[in-house]
Amino acid sequence: KLEPIRILLADGHTLFRKGIRTILEQMQGMEVVGEAANGEEAVTQALELVPDAILMDIKMPVFSGIEATQRVLKDNPHIGVVLVTMFDDPESVFSGMRAGARGYVLKEAEPQELRIAIEAANRGELVLCPIIAKKVLERFGRGPKAQSSGMPREELTQRELQALQLAAAGLANKEIEEKLV
Repeated sequence: KLEPIRILLADGHTLFRKGIRTILEQMQGMEVVGEAANGEEAVTQALELVPDAILMDIKMPVFSGIEATQRVLKDNPHIGVVLVTMFDDPESVFSGMRAGARGYVLKEAEPQELRIAIEAANRGELVLCPIIAKKVLERFGRGPKAQSSGMPREELTQRELQALQLAAAGLANKEIEEKLV
């Protein structure tokens, strides 16, 4: 039998944390090993528990999920951090990715999307939910709203662009990998 993926939940909202715990505990192969109500607790618990994955809210008390992600990964770079948030702005996504997060899921996502993100992060893969991938594409000047956004354009490699377009179309990591290889 495979070992379950050990997960730490870090979110400032108690009801949200308890709800996610309930959802994850009903999923085969997932085990919630701890909960943190702020960024500082998230870092402390990550050091003590060394989970496989952390579901980390971006906006938390004491310090943000972005800062907590940086601090956690400095000591345990193998932990798969998935940012879970209500904010779908590209700047939050980029800040999270620069901090080392492996996934970005909106709080409005379906439980299955969360499971996919946790499993991918645990394997060391990067996951963006389709809504986020579309916004990232727009930010890089390739999407339908690119010209009107007024944001400076940045350049992606052809491969990064293809991967993002496939993610925006809703393809899973394995499908994207198969198409790109």
